Amino acid sequence: METTSSAVAQAPAAEDGQPVPSARRTVDGYLRAPFPWYGLDEAFTGPRWLMQVGHSADGAVEHGSVGHGDEPSVRSEFAAGGDQDAKEKFAVVVTVAANPVRRSADGTGVLEATSVSSAAWLAGVGLLSFTWPGHMDHSLRDDWLEQQTETAWVLADDLEGEDWSTLSLPVDGVPTPFHYRESEYGWVLAGSTQAGVHVGAYGRGMSAYGLGFAVVKDIAAYQG
Repeated sequence: METTSSAVAQAPAAEDGQPVPSARRTVDGYLRAPFPWYGLDEAFTGPRWLMQVGHSADGAVEHGSVGHGDEPSVRSEFAAGGDQDAKEKFAVVVTVAANPVRRSADGTGVLEATSVSSAAWLAGVGLLSFTWPGHMDHSLRDDWLEQQTETAWVLADDLEGEDWSTLSLPVDGVPTPFHYRESEYGWVLAGSTQAGVHVGAYGRGMSAYGLGFAVVKDIAAYQG
């Protein structure tokens, strides 16, 4: 799915490359979306924080993500299975507009359709953005991230494959099937809602099995 953002469901980065604190993020982009945003339901009582929105080639808001729990620390400090992994407990919910193949606003091109695979890919790449091996040299990170991003796309394009299992979770109180997979870096899941959007999620340290999703009634509440 091509977007004008970096297409990863992660926190905005400042000039030094570090994530922007949630207090400095705004709801402006979220408010421009023509679709409802999803987050964890009211059973989750921990911190909630904004991340970023992504746009289609014609500038329309097409997807975005919101976080729950502990904001992930500096990515270079994470090492799979290490102490940092044990300290961080978070779940990020990605909402993707369910759009068909369509012409761009200026009529010069065609915009790709979105699907559950789009949500699965954004969630998979979002998890990678916060969890790369801490022992890896910075000069190798770009190659590693490119390789893992391609792997995330291949996995997202084969949701019926053996790498995925099925998990039923409540969405607006209705049991809903999700495609689910785990890796050494955390978990990823993706499914569709009755509200005309696809939902993806990723997390670490917080079990996916006990989660529920619901329409966000007040996105400003995520601003802190």
